[in-house]
Amino acid sequence: MKLSDGMHPETIAIHAGQEPDPTTGAIMTPIYQTSTYVQQGPGVHKGYEYARSQNLTREALEKNIAALEGTKYGVSFSSGCGAMASVMHLFSAGDHFVVCDDVYGGTIRLFTKIFSKCGFEFSFIDMTSMKNLEAAIKPNTKLIWIETPTNPMLKVIDLVAVIGIAKKNKIKTLVDNTFMSPILQKPIEFGADFVLESTTKYIGGHSDVIGGFVGCAFEADFTQLKFNQKSIGATPGPMDCFLQLRGTKTLPVRMEKHCSNAMKIAEFLEKNEAVEKVFYPGLKSHPQHELSKKQMKGFGGMISFIVKGGIPASKKLLSSVKIFACAESLGGVESLIEHPAIMTHASVPAEMRAKTGIVDGLIRISVGIEHIDDLLADLSQALKASQK
Repeated sequence: MKLSDGMHPETIAIHAGQEPDPTTGAIMTPIYQTSTYVQQGPGVHKGYEYARSQNLTREALEKNIAALEGTKYGVSFSSGCGAMASVMHLFSAGDHFVVCDDVYGGTIRLFTKIFSKCGFEFSFIDMTSMKNLEAAIKPNTKLIWIETPTNPMLKVIDLVAVIGIAKKNKIKTLVDNTFMSPILQKPIEFGADFVLESTTKYIGGHSDVIGGFVGCAFEADFTQLKFNQKSIGATPGPMDCFLQLRGTKTLPVRMEKHCSNAMKIAEFLEKNEAVEKVFYPGLKSHPQHELSKKQMKGFGGMISFIVKGGIPASKKLLSSVKIFACAESLGGVESLIEHPAIMTHASVPAEMRAKTGIVDGLIRISVGIEHIDDLLADLSQALKASQK
């Protein structure tokens, strides 16, 4: 199906990159479970040689997510970390990177434990301040790494301002869009060079697949990234791609429910006596609430809050929930709850956690699409239990 300009995300999610199978007419993209392709003669083939380089199921997924992100160019990976590593290999030893300080723990681990050994330099800063950003830029700065909203403190970074500074200094920008998905935010449209997604999360949406994606604004970056993927081997299997294609079809309607449920839960938490503070961009109390309304089409399904009582209360809360599952990850149809200092951000140095606000009582929840009354009842009883 040829999509016309101006089609809505609900239509793009279902049809982009996908055609009925020409052999059978199957409406779903087949799982091309093959490692190699027969050639008519040496070098004479139908555009497919070896599955690490090309796979038809993967190509359908790449076109689908790229269309949702608003770009022609996209590469799917076996994981979000594989996507990050392949992006980093676009750069060279001695290059400097400015990274927002409150960022996924795996990103910090990859940069400080792996790529710092390869001659890369990193500065982690509070990127809600443009003064901080301008002060961090060096002559060898090659990339500004943005995550907005941030993980887990949900700070919102001004994409127009940051990308403007980057362009003025001829520096590339990457936006990790995992918390928003392309339904709620399209960084490429703000002028970002790269958009990165952990498709494990909202895009997959069912907690049954690991994957990553990078969209590129420019063909040259896309070509080099494809080469990196082929050489490094961070390629997803066809079944993983099929599951993600299944996930994108319902992404727009799921995000609507995630957002509506999260807003009600954030308002409930803000009034609860067991809670010290709530971090959610949809609340008027959020310091970047007005910015969030400008650059996001919804406030997302992620909420962080501080429960009174520190570690003991946190542990009691997480062991008392019945519908919320105590688990890492996010973005699935089921609601999850976790303790960043112990779980998702345990690999982050304690001093860095303290600096960014990841205190002992901080809880992060990924709000699912269950009935809101059941979710509120579950949190209410668990919060009461946490204070006993």
